[in-house]
Amino acid sequence: MPLVDHLRELRTRLVRGVLAILLGTIVAFVFYGPILDFLAHPYDQIRPDLEAQGIDTTLAITGVGGAFQFQLKICLIAGILGSSPLWLWQMWGFVLPALHRHEKRWAALLTGVGAPLFLAGAALAYVVLPKAILLLIGFVPAGWESILTGKDYLDFIVRMMLVFGVAAEIPLVVVLLNRLGIVSGRQLVRARPWTIVGIFVFAAIATPTTDPLTMLFLAAPMTILYLVAETIARVTDRRRDKAAAVDRVDDDEASPIEAPTSVDDD
Repeated sequence: MPLVDHLRELRTRLVRGVLAILLGTIVAFVFYGPILDFLAHPYDQIRPDLEAQGIDTTLAITGVGGAFQFQLKICLIAGILGSSPLWLWQMWGFVLPALHRHEKRWAALLTGVGAPLFLAGAALAYVVLPKAILLLIGFVPAGWESILTGKDYLDFIVRMMLVFGVAAEIPLVVVLLNRLGIVSGRQLVRARPWTIVGIFVFAAIATPTTDPLTMLFLAAPMTILYLVAETIARVTDRRRDKAAAVDRVDDDEASPIEAPTSVDDD
């Protein structure tokens, strides 16, 4: 296909992706109430505990246009996430024709595994959110009032979900590096202690809370997933070594000699 045709196809697929996001945003506007209740649920869970500590807290929206901006931001994020299968399909539709058959299989496998891992990490973050919010707001002195703006609350939720979702992709990255021959299973075993220490350091820095429990909620699954990826890499290396041993021919091994074929005289 000529370059101009490639550019036209890219433009078409970009337009389709933008339209999909726009459609998802409009749908999110329609279901704004349930989406807002879903996001506010972790905060509503810990309000009685904060009141028991003598902390009066409330969610607030500031500014004349703050409510509209807050709703627009939530609907846009929900529209991007909700329409992700459509615009991701447009991206793959543009890239896949340039890939070989085995590359297409790997692309489909990475997409099929990566998406559930990210969603699982984001779901874990949603479960941890009440504990994280309770801990942070719990530092407010007794008798004081904590006014949490909608923008700060939404940013906190999005950051937590992104951090947990990206962290869940660690085994996928490790397996991919092993398949490319960049990292071997033996190297992963030797680097295991330092990797686990690095995981806990990352969890301590990435999580916006300061308590060890939230850090443990992130570091423990990451460590387990890393060990699973390490096992997969070691199994892959063993299979690769066996295949190489079968294909390898000894220098001193005699080559098979075929029996001479008779040649008919004319």
